[in-house]
Amino acid sequence: MGKKTFVLYPSLGVGHLIPMVELAKNLLRHGLGVVIAVIDPPDTDAVTAAAVARLAAANPTITFRLLPAPASSDLDAHPVKRSLDTLRLANPALREYLRSLPAVDALLLDMFCVDALDVAAELGVPAYFFFASAASVLAVSLNLPHYYPTIPSFKDKGKALVHFPGMPAIRALDMPLMVQDKESDPTKVRLYQYKRIPEGRGVLVNSFDWLEHRALKALESGVCVPGRSTPRVYCIGPLVNDGKKGDNSDGERHECLAWLDAQPNRSVVFLCFGSMGAFSAAQLQEIARGLESSGHRFLWAVRSPPEEQREFPEPDLERLLPAGFLERTRDRGMVVKNWVPQAEVVQHEAVGAFVTHCGWNSTLEAIMSGLPMICWPLYAEQRLNKIFLVEEMKIAVTMEGYEEFVKAEEVDVKVRLVMETEEGKMLRERLAVAREKALEAIKEGGSSEVAIAEFIRSGEEGQL
Repeated sequence: MGKKTFVLYPSLGVGHLIPMVELAKNLLRHGLGVVIAVIDPPDTDAVTAAAVARLAAANPTITFRLLPAPASSDLDAHPVKRSLDTLRLANPALREYLRSLPAVDALLLDMFCVDALDVAAELGVPAYFFFASAASVLAVSLNLPHYYPTIPSFKDKGKALVHFPGMPAIRALDMPLMVQDKESDPTKVRLYQYKRIPEGRGVLVNSFDWLEHRALKALESGVCVPGRSTPRVYCIGPLVNDGKKGDNSDGERHECLAWLDAQPNRSVVFLCFGSMGAFSAAQLQEIARGLESSGHRFLWAVRSPPEEQREFPEPDLERLLPAGFLERTRDRGMVVKNWVPQAEVVQHEAVGAFVTHCGWNSTLEAIMSGLPMICWPLYAEQRLNKIFLVEEMKIAVTMEGYEEFVKAEEVDVKVRLVMETEEGKMLRERLAVAREKALEAIKEGGSSEVAIAEFIRSGEEGQL
C-alpha cells in the first residue's frame, strides 16, 4: 500500500499558513505524504508567493502548491466578506488540483475555508478542519450561530456577561471585534463559517487535553452544537516553532540573543505583541515609563504607531519614547525595532515574564517555555484567550486598561507582581506543571500523539 496523501488548505494570509506548516511537519513525522495547497489571488501583492517560497526553502520535505484564483470583485465589501468570496471563488482551482492527484486520503481545511466542504463532498474526499486557536474558542465559536440570534449585539452589552454552554462567563466587550455587531457583514460571515464547521468529519485543535479539559468536556458532551452531532475533536498540540533554527534569512543569530546571554536567569521581562501589534505614541510613552519605574530588565519589540507605519516602517525610538529613556535604561534594557526571533527568546533562560497580545501561537510558546504571561490582548480572539488563560488556566495575569489605555503605573505594578511577589512565584509553579503536561502530551503514548494517530486512522478509513 502506498503512502497516504493529506492535502492541507490554509485560508488567506501568512498568519494562517504558518500553523499549517507546523501541522504538516507533524503529519510528515507520522509517515504521511503532505501537500499544502495555497490560494494565490492577484490582490495579495505577492506576499503569499514570497512567504510560500521562504517556507518551502525552509521545509524541503513539504510540497507546496500555489493555486491561482480570482479575487473578490466586490471592492467595497468588508475585508472579511471579500475573503469569504475569494475562498469560494477558489473552489474550481481546488477541485481541479485535487482531481489531478493520484489519490487524496483527506483534506484538512483552515477554519475559514468552509466552502471547500462542497468540493470535498463532490469528490468524496474526507474533510477535516484545523482550528489553530484554543479549544475554548472553538467551543464558543461553534455555539455562536445558535446563541447570538437570541440576544442583542455584543456592542450594546458592554461589560454585561454572556454565557456559553459549559464555558466561563465572558464580558460582551471581550468577544472578538468581528462579531460585535450582529447586523454587520463580518459577523454574518463568521456565523456562516462557524455554522458549517460541524459538517467536517472532525476538528484538529492546536492544544492538549490537560490544558483545556473544561472546553473539551463541553465539546464532547454536544452542548456547543444543539440539534446536531458535534464532530470529533482531536487535540494534537502544542504545535509550535521549536526555535532551534534562527528565523533570520542570513542564518545569523539575532543581537538580542547575545544580549540575553549576558543577563541573569529569569531576570528579563519580554514585551512582544505579534506581527500586527502596534500602539499609539502616547501608549508607547506609558509603557516606557512603567518599565523604567519597575526597575526590572526588559527586552521590548517596538513598532511604529499604526498611523505612522506607511511613512516610518522603522520606528524612530528617540522621538517615540520619553526623552533620555534609552540612555537611562541602557544597562538593563534593550529595545528592538519591529521584529525579534520570538520562539528563541521565550525559550531563553534569562527571560522571566512575557507581556503578550495573547495570540494562540505565542501562548503555546510561553507554555512550552514555562513562562508567566501578562496579558494585553489587541485583536481577533485574543480577549477570549485572555479570559481562559487568567480565569480558567490561571497561568497569566491581566494588564488592566487594555480595552482603551494602559497607564505606566499598571505596567510597573504587573511587572513587579510577576517578577517579585508570591503570586508571581505561584504563576511560575503552575506554568512549570503546564510545561511538563505539554511535553507529556506530545511524547509517544501522550494524549496528543494518541489523538493524531486516531485522526490518521479515521482519515485513512474514511470513517467518522
